[in-house]
Amino acid sequence: MQITRQADYAVRAVLYLASLGDGGRAPTGQIARKQHVPPSFLAKIVSQLSVAGVLHTSRGARGGVSLARGASDISLLEVIEIIDGPVALNECVIDADACAYRDDCPVHDIWCQAQTELLQRLSSTHFGYLLAQKGNGKGAPVIA
Repeated sequence: MQITRQADYAVRAVLYLASLGDGGRAPTGQIARKQHVPPSFLAKIVSQLSVAGVLHTSRGARGGVSLARGASDISLLEVIEIIDGPVALNECVIDADACAYRDDCPVHDIWCQAQTELLQRLSSTHFGYLLAQKGNGKGAPVIA
């Protein structure tokens, strides 16, 4: 399983906006430049995150993009699933009937356990936490 480049860009855009602090706003061009995201790709990402209530967009001279909620109220899982849809290690963790080996599969329980642990980690990791990690040298992504 690998998240898409679009989901990675979405995470980086949200992290960048979170680094601007409460009420911080940036034009999409600035976000694209700072995060090395193609502007047309970023426009689609911003639109999806805005419709989902993660970002707020406004037009005009004082326009731009900002977080719609606090950084500590937005999880990695939420952003990834807005862009990529449900996270799944294997299709059988979402639909057991999708597997021909469902009645006698020694791996199914491991997939389900790993899926649960992954979703718990992603849902409990918020952007406020990631910013705090960057601030104390714990190796969070560079967002400058």
